[in-house]
Amino acid sequence: MSESNVSPESLDGRAVGFDVSGVTLLEDVSFSVAVGSVVGLLGPNGSGKSTLLRLVYRALRTSGGAMWIGEDELWSLPHRESARRVAAVPQDEPVPFEMRVIDMVMLGRIPHRTAFEAATADEIAGARQCLEQVGLDGFEQRRLSTLSGGERQRVLVARALVQEAGVIVLDEPTNHLDVRHQLELLALIRSLGATAVVALHDLNHALAVCDHVVVLDHGRIVRDGPTLEVLSPEVIAEVFGVDSHLVAHPVTGAPQLLFSLSGSESAIPRDLTPHSREVHP
Repeated sequence: MSESNVSPESLDGRAVGFDVSGVTLLEDVSFSVAVGSVVGLLGPNGSGKSTLLRLVYRALRTSGGAMWIGEDELWSLPHRESARRVAAVPQDEPVPFEMRVIDMVMLGRIPHRTAFEAATADEIAGARQCLEQVGLDGFEQRRLSTLSGGERQRVLVARALVQEAGVIVLDEPTNHLDVRHQLELLALIRSLGATAVVALHDLNHALAVCDHVVVLDHGRIVRDGPTLEVLSPEVIAEVFGVDSHLVAHPVTGAPQLLFSLSGSESAIPRDLTPHSREVHP
């Protein structure tokens, strides 16, 4: 694993639907993810983002339509092959707390070995390299029980990286991370080389990392296109119910969104001007 073996693949959903207990969670969802691109899934809580990602990494099976990776229908693949081609970072995956970090990361190599084949020195070195990529150099022997929620999240990202899949899906990957590690993870996603599908709540994170976004609401796609075109004030007001203003970052010049509740002219203003406070005895 001294060199990356990632071969990015396209991903397509064709009229995908998903029902559970008579309730429709996704309906007629069609989208395309180009080879090597980063696509964001956006939408309010309960819009269907996590459900759609679970269909991509086969934790759920579609009730209608089909999902395609490259030229293959996803569910036509043997489980081991689909695991070699799609890696996942779920939002809140239960972890065996007494497992060592290196052992959790090495689970990502299982699809590449036979049942009783031992890990190679090259694979272990690759796992350590992936831990370095997510800022966990030296954590190999730590127990998962000793890590913070954000550190455990980064272990799961390292596990997905070592899998060397052509498609990686990440469900709210910046959850539990502090600001620095959020920014580092977003930069890492951009640099992977794999095709990436990322569910995000933070629209500014989408602006920073996504080539293209798919906006879901009540289980249906309401907008689909290049990030800056889709995240217009009209769409944000329609889907999220807030006002927005696009500005340039004062240092980098990168586009940033500022938000306010509709009718914010009646909101209580806050004085952010530094001032001293008198102390009375």
